[in-house]
Amino acid sequence: MMMRSVQRVARRAGASAAASGRRAVQRSALPRAVAPSSRLVQHGAKLAPAAQQLSACFSTSAADDKADRREFQAETRQLLDIVTHSIYTDKEVFIRELISNASDALEKLRHLQSTGASIQDAELEPKIVITTDEKAGTLTIADTGVGMSKDELIENLGTIARSGSKAFLEQLKESAPGESGDALSGIIGKFGVGFYSAFMVADKVEVFSQSAVAGRQSHLWRSDGSGSYEVAEAGDVTRGSKIVIHLKDSCKDFGTKAKVESIIRRYSNFVSFPIVLDGDTVNTVQALWTKSESDVTDEEYAEFYKFIANAFDEPAYRIIFKADAPIELKTLFFIGSSHTEKFGYARLEPGVSLYSRKVLIERNSPDILPDWMRFVRGVVDSEDLPLSLSREKMQDSRLIHKIRDVLTRRIIRFLERQVRLVLISPSSPNLSLLATHIIVQFYRIIEQSTKEPEKFEKFFTEFGQFIKEGICTDFQNKDALAKLLRYESSQVDEGKSTTLDEYVSRCPPDQNEIYYLCAPTRAIAESSPYFEAFKYVKPETVAAVLTSE
Repeated sequence: MMMRSVQRVARRAGASAAASGRRAVQRSALPRAVAPSSRLVQHGAKLAPAAQQLSACFSTSAADDKADRREFQAETRQLLDIVTHSIYTDKEVFIRELISNASDALEKLRHLQSTGASIQDAELEPKIVITTDEKAGTLTIADTGVGMSKDELIENLGTIARSGSKAFLEQLKESAPGESGDALSGIIGKFGVGFYSAFMVADKVEVFSQSAVAGRQSHLWRSDGSGSYEVAEAGDVTRGSKIVIHLKDSCKDFGTKAKVESIIRRYSNFVSFPIVLDGDTVNTVQALWTKSESDVTDEEYAEFYKFIANAFDEPAYRIIFKADAPIELKTLFFIGSSHTEKFGYARLEPGVSLYSRKVLIERNSPDILPDWMRFVRGVVDSEDLPLSLSREKMQDSRLIHKIRDVLTRRIIRFLERQVRLVLISPSSPNLSLLATHIIVQFYRIIEQSTKEPEKFEKFFTEFGQFIKEGICTDFQNKDALAKLLRYESSQVDEGKSTTLDEYVSRCPPDQNEIYYLCAPTRAIAESSPYFEAFKYVKPETVAAVLTSE
């Protein structure tokens, strides 16, 4: 009897405890439960606990009642599936995309401040804060930018394409089997899809956002990418947006500081705003190609060259020019003092990287310059480039070739001016509109160039093999490259060299040939019995040191 009584009391106690637990859970489901964690974030605390609190807060039926649950449109779900499974070749680019979005939000805030509008949390420093949490398996990317209201969250995140997406998908279905990739790449610039790259690595994505417009309520947007999302009020969120990415088991390495830091340095090292990773500022190198040349010292250029080229030597030359029309271009090229191919090491990789708005699009792109110019190091940046949907490649092959032709000619002409100053008419019929514009813009710099034949002789001794390779492979520019060739000659002092144009200028009027002798060194050439006969006739003889010439 006593045992049954104890059991009844235990059952009543258990029921009472369960009821109390349900009431406690329901109370915790209210959005204001996240406020203490948000305040901790402002003082440098980890972001993952806040994400865990929110996950618990919205796990009950009461929380579901509070959230505004919405379905992605059918065509939006299809685009989301394409983005997360078919667009990007490397999962790591999601970090680049989210940092770019954060930078855009900060730029929009800067513009909003310039209008004199009242700004929420105006004292906040503009920056991007990234926090890793290996234990929780989360990666958090936050910014203090313009933020979003509820309507903006629904408009910007709930709909991949606000107009035309259905028509696009119908067109995609009707395209030929081999044309779908081209159709996909054609929508870049029309649809903002970068945010959805997070679903390549995430089981769930949460976005906490507070609009910069003073007095607006902060909100949470949440989705697992399966076809629906939720929007609810969130308490005490600082201005800007905070994206909490709950990583898949197969992608937990993106929750480590070392992995994230390497990706930031690869893609986003030149973003205009500070990127703080777990308390440390990562992007400390400035994008010098965006600055006026007068504002940058030679030492800064040298350090920048060593950074982008991973080199230890000093740059022998730097080539800078910009254009605004018909396409905006900012370029900064370097030619080093040495190279490794001469030692028998592996063939050099292309050394020029493509950027768009200071964000890396393609590292060491093989399309920017011809292969024989692989000794050139530098960057090309443009906001106007038509990029593929994944922003990993340029998609207009004709424009690529046009840009490559212009850049190649500019580098060749720069080298010509190191030998002697040559006047180029901007109205030359052989120049494209873009090339003409570049020449006009930078003619003043070119005029200030001085003759440095001795310096160029050192350059040619080091890099002449690439020039000769260009003559054999680049038929469009072979005549211009021929003017750069230098040879030892019987009419110049030992250790000096001459160009073919200079040789021809010294020839008598009745000489129609160029005399040359192949020998490994000048001394061997002069001791050759073949050269002996020319000592008396005295026609100038060129010594081609390499038999390949």
